[in-house]
This record gives sequence, structure tokens and C-alpha cells, in this order.
Amino acid sequence: MKKKLSLPVQILIALLAGIVVGLICFFAGGADFVTNYLRPFGTIFVNLLKFIVVPVVLLSLIDGVISMGDMKKVGSVGWKTMAYFLATTALACVIGLVFASIFKNAGLFPTLQLAEGVTWDKATTANFMDTLVGIFPTNMWESFTTSNMLQVIVIALMLGAGILAAGEKAKAIQDVVGSAYAVIEKVMAFIIKLSPIGVFAMITWVVATQGAAILGSLALVILCAYLAYAVHIIVVYSFSVKAFAGMSPVTFFKGAAAATLFAFTSTSSAATLPVSKECAENLGVDKDIVSFVIPLGCTINMDGTAIYQSVATVFLATCVGMNLTLGQMITVVVTATLASIGTAGVSGAGMIMLAMVLTSVGVPVDMIMIIYGVDRIFDMGRTALNVTGDISCAVCVNQWEKAKAARKAKA
Repeated sequence: MKKKLSLPVQILIALLAGIVVGLICFFAGGADFVTNYLRPFGTIFVNLLKFIVVPVVLLSLIDGVISMGDMKKVGSVGWKTMAYFLATTALACVIGLVFASIFKNAGLFPTLQLAEGVTWDKATTANFMDTLVGIFPTNMWESFTTSNMLQVIVIALMLGAGILAAGEKAKAIQDVVGSAYAVIEKVMAFIIKLSPIGVFAMITWVVATQGAAILGSLALVILCAYLAYAVHIIVVYSFSVKAFAGMSPVTFFKGAAAATLFAFTSTSSAATLPVSKECAENLGVDKDIVSFVIPLGCTINMDGTAIYQSVATVFLATCVGMNLTLGQMITVVVTATLASIGTAGVSGAGMIMLAMVLTSVGVPVDMIMIIYGVDRIFDMGRTALNVTGDISCAVCVNQWEKAKAARKAKA
């Protein structure tokens, strides 16, 4: 029996086939045919993505908060780990937005002449207080129906906290959430399996209407993301381990190298978990801290994914003629950072989260298919970054706990 092709390979084949067919149609003048008869299949796939985003974010976040119920038992280790992860994720968003803005302002990101003949320009005033007020919902169902992702996140966090606070009385709801999330994961897995069809249809349409120039733009957005990855991994993690743990950055990166390389090739934080644990222990981190921080990092630490989302959002906004304001960029940072609590462990989370971020700032989700075909290339770098961040957190938390123990001993 022939071995079935893996999904990444299927997507790659669909991408290459779409580029070839798109170029043929571009030079043969068949752009209208592609727009009328091929693009609708890509639109169907995007519609399914839009459908699944709200239930995935809602249920995964509630489930994520509930699963952290044991954090009270681990006390200071828990909040320090959470604070480190959320701070570095927010920094990653900012770095991604800075690099994307540099590339955009240098004219390296294109504005596409779309088949509809229109561009979107939903830029609003950069009023931070309006953005802050808009995070909090007045009507839960309206937040769901309008896919207001920041409000959905707040609703999920509040419901999750309420379930935890209710304790044993909320056991039935915990079970319902767990069961519903398991069902949604299966539905999402089915939708993700349709990715090759969506990728082929949308990349064929893009190339058929834009020509070969769009391929160069894809290479540039990959370069932009990897430059941001490099700055974050070198600057932020070097500063963290030096300032908070007193460790030489060279020593840290040598110690973490095995896990970083394994994550880069496997594109799986979960598969890298045993290697990450061994690297952290070899760097002198206590086993009990390793066993808490590293698995938690696999679930909620998404520095690489945050950079990818920031770069992709600016790129795709530029493609449709949108200029993101400061307020919208803040929304990107807040959305991606808060969403890191629950969605990282979901298969296909990168694309689902990107759809969520695009929705939060009004960028058409249809555009996601332009870069989804090369998502594997982004994924290698962002997974390596995520795993390295897990180890840096373990090193820092270990030092903080040692310092706390030393102060107690002196007292």
C-alpha cells in the first residue's frame, strides 16, 4: 500500500501547481476564468475558516484557563512563568510590526490590483482609549456574530475564570467545555485537511491576476519575518538570560542549540519537548521547574507565532490597500498576546490565529491564502523561536526562585 502524502507536502504540491496554472492563465489571458470558476473553491475554504475561528478561540481559551487551575499550587513559579511568556510575546509582536512597517514603507510590500477593482481602507483614529473600551463587550452574542475577536477573548477569559472560581459546582460545565472543544478540534482538523484545495484555488487566482511579481513579494515577506525572528532570538533572549539569570548568552545558545535545531526541522514544539527538557536541565535548571515551565511553554508561549502574525497582517493589509493605524497595531499586539493562552496547542493554530488577528483589524480573511502556501517556511523559524523562548524562561525562573530561596535563608 502506498504511503499517504503528509499535509505539508500536499500543500506544497498544491502551491507549486497553483503557481504553474496561474502563470499559464496569466499569459494566456485566462484570469477571468480563474476568477469565476476556480477562486470560488478558495472562497469556500476561507468561509469555513471564518466559521471555525470563534468557536475555536472561545473554547480553547476557556479550556486553557481551566487547565491552569493547578497554578495556585505552584505559586510564584506560575505567575513568573506567565508574566515572562506574555511579556516576550508582546515584545515579539512589536518587533514584528516594526520590521513589517520598515518593509512596507520601503515599498517592498505590494498593493495588489484585485479583480473586484477595489481596495479596503478601514484605518481609524489611533485612539488608545477607544481601543481599550472596545475590548469589553456589551452583548455576548453580538461579539460572536460580528467576530469581534478581542471581545471573544475577554468573554472566554471571564468565563474560564468564573468556572475556576465556582470550583466543584462547575464540574459539569468543565466537562461540557472539554467535550465541546474536542468536537471543535475534530471539525477544525477536517477543515485543515481541505487546505490543499484552498491553497491551489487562491494562489492560482492571485498569480493569474497579478503575474510573477507576487512570487517576489512572498520571498520578501519571508525575509522580513526571519529578520524579526533573528532580532528577537538574539536581542530579547540574550538580554533576558544575562539580566535575569546572569548567564552568558553564548552559553545559553550553545545549551539550547539542540532543541532549537530540532524544532526548526520538526516544526513541532510538542515533538521537541523531551529535547527542550534535556537542554534546560543541562543549563542547570532544577527538574521540578523544567517539568512545569517547558510543557506550559508548549501551550502558551508563542513569540515566533506573534512575529509571524504581525508581519503577515501588515503584508496582507498592504496587499488590499489598507494602512494600519497605531490603534490597529495595538489591537494586533493585544489580540495575539492574549490569544497565546489557549490556542498554541491546536493543530493548525497558526492559520486560525492569523485569521482571528486579521478579523480584529478588518483585513479581509480571504487574503490569508496568499501566504498560507508558504506557511511551512514561516513555521520552521517560529517554532524554533517558541522553543528557545521556553528554555530561556526556565533559566530565568530558576534563577528567580534560587534568589527567593536565598533571601528566605538569610531572613
